[in-house]
Amino acid sequence: MILTNGENLRISSDTQNITLVERVIDDVCEAYKVNEDRYGNILIAVTEAVNNAIQHGNNNDPAKSVTITYSVDPNAITFFVSDEGKGFDHKNLPDPTAPENLDKINGRGIFLMKNLSDNIQFDQNGKQVQLKFNFN
Repeated sequence: MILTNGENLRISSDTQNITLVERVIDDVCEAYKVNEDRYGNILIAVTEAVNNAIQHGNNNDPAKSVTITYSVDPNAITFFVSDEGKGFDHKNLPDPTAPENLDKINGRGIFLMKNLSDNIQFDQNGKQVQLKFNFN
């Protein structure tokens, strides 16, 4: 299921649909000959963004959708993940590495996305995230 550059994949807010996203990532990374280390970063970060959009953005409401697209330039692939939620304040999140948060089972997704991507940007009041991965 290869998406062309700029084409959208729209899924309902059901975590079982993450397998569709994984297939798209596999196909895109294969088409653009992304190396194995970079592929792992893309897979984890983008699926985490989709999972967050489903669970936190759309509150697991299957009537709401998550849209995934990507763009490619000579230096990088950028994935865009959008939800239909209210957004959130991405600048004021608890630090998951703080001692008081180490035992919490949630709260690491954005931390992972920030550390696995080369650039992360939140748009539309947090309803869209852009994850950029450089080729080199």
